[in-house]
Amino acid sequence: MKRGPISEFIVKNYKHFNSASLVDAAVGWETHLNNGGKMFVTLAGAMSTAELGISLAEMIRNDKVHAICCTGANLEEDIYNLVAHDHYHRIPDWRALTADDEMALLEKGLNRVTDTCIPEHEAMRKIEALINKEWQKADAAGESHPPHYYFWEVLRSGALKSEYQIDPKNSWMLAAMEKNLPIYTPGWEDSTNGNMYTAACMDGRIKNVHTMNSGIQTMMRLADWYTEVSKNSSIGFFQIGGGIAGDFPICVVPMLEQDLERDTPLWGYFCQISDSTTSYGGYSGAVPNEKITWGKLDKSTPKFIIESDATIVAPLVFAYVLGQ
Repeated sequence: MKRGPISEFIVKNYKHFNSASLVDAAVGWETHLNNGGKMFVTLAGAMSTAELGISLAEMIRNDKVHAICCTGANLEEDIYNLVAHDHYHRIPDWRALTADDEMALLEKGLNRVTDTCIPEHEAMRKIEALINKEWQKADAAGESHPPHYYFWEVLRSGALKSEYQIDPKNSWMLAAMEKNLPIYTPGWEDSTNGNMYTAACMDGRIKNVHTMNSGIQTMMRLADWYTEVSKNSSIGFFQIGGGIAGDFPICVVPMLEQDLERDTPLWGYFCQISDSTTSYGGYSGAVPNEKITWGKLDKSTPKFIIESDATIVAPLVFAYVLGQ
């Protein structure tokens, strides 16, 4: 592959410590794909609000990513950014905010994520009415689907197309929809739309809580996908951040192997970008070798940790894999 200027820069300059780990992980990803492997990406933190979609959507379109596990916040926040970007409010000096400053933001309907405020009315409430219709339609039909399905139905309907405020090529959810990419969202109720859905169930607008797939259904879907894809391809695991987005899917392998007693290939590549340092009992900061003891990785599995800010690191890794 002919290398572009970003790839050339990191190969020339990133020689040690976390920068070298970044290059090693990127080269390992490329090698994994060149050997016929597939890549599973997990998204924790506010990656969509950080506009990771600019680079992640390109990875999806170019078949460098084959499935995603993410928090409910990352699903919805990509759509919020798509339709409300012009109303976002950035606060460069966010570390200096007082409690009174934060209250003033709340009164303006601005929900802060570090240096960026998501506008309540233009983002959350704009989506709420449309997605409620999709939930209620599925509820009336006795259907059950995962969270991303309902967002895709809203996008497919075209109801938001005139509202786009960014180039749609920078939305990873649109790219995933166009590729029909498998998406898994554990703990979805811990999100703005998850709260809205809970309220709809409690006040009777949704009659059957299982109109939304449960966590168990999500794990079963993932198990079926892993079983099918691993028949012909080694599957890599690229984890951005910690928490449930990474913890949930990685354990599908020991579940299949130990609980269902199926001969199941282990994950064939592992990388974690995290600022969680190794600590006593801190799973997100655990070194990859710990996962060997749980039947997730093999001693020969290529393993990488990049202890840094994922908003800086992930786009550089993606750029290398894309040859940019």
